[in-house]
Amino acid sequence: MTKINIGCQTYTWQMSGDKYLDKLPHIMGITSTAGFAGFEPETQFLGDLYNPETMAENLEKCGIELGAVCLVEDWLQPEETDQERANAERVMDFLDHFPDTLLCICQMPGKDRENLKARQLNLLSCINELSKRATGRGINCAYHPNSPMSSIYRTAEDYDVLLNGLDGSVTGWAPDVGHIAKGGMDPLEKMQEFSPLIRHVHYKDMFEDGTWAQMGKGSVDFEKITSFLFEIGYNGWIIVEDECDRAVTDPDGVTIEDGDYVHNTLEPLVEG
Repeated sequence: MTKINIGCQTYTWQMSGDKYLDKLPHIMGITSTAGFAGFEPETQFLGDLYNPETMAENLEKCGIELGAVCLVEDWLQPEETDQERANAERVMDFLDHFPDTLLCICQMPGKDRENLKARQLNLLSCINELSKRATGRGINCAYHPNSPMSSIYRTAEDYDVLLNGLDGSVTGWAPDVGHIAKGGMDPLEKMQEFSPLIRHVHYKDMFEDGTWAQMGKGSVDFEKITSFLFEIGYNGWIIVEDECDRAVTDPDGVTIEDGDYVHNTLEPLVEG
């Protein structure tokens, strides 16, 4: 029995465009076949499974758990727009039926980094308020930064603003080790520095040249990071979000191979 659950994320299939948007049961089946304990869908994938009873039936059929649900919005203003708030409330209503499932919050990258300070503060204001409402309903929340060049939280300086600006009483941090590396930081060092904030973790691999690698084939030291998480008593989810080029045409095959890597290399490190 492991203290840390390991799952996968639907973005691996999202890279294929709209091909898999209405095929969440298929993705759940591959998740199970690959041996993952669960998965994290982005809300756009939920479709008919936004119905809690339908989701529960499919989870039971596949023998997996709903580790997290990812909400992606713009959050450009000091307060949520009416639509952003409505989308967040819909997710919360859904998660009321899955009390052990985390709400992973992620901003859609913009076109540039202009007005950076104001945009960073606006995002913090929105997600801290959103998380306050969610926490009041018993929903655990964590913010997931990303690393495209237009992301407002991608460098070491950005992370200092973000991680010191999160209201830790309601908003945790979901470090993505690949995005941290892409931003020029050492993932393990950054996670050690802000370990009390960690509530959720994403894994993706990267080659030294900055391009995404299939898990276990790049430069990210997953074994050291996983051992660190185990040592500090982390008992949340690790979610594999493979963005390698091959995932565009073969997300199923990549996920099954990632499952083999997790089973053979990482799971022995988190056995209690």
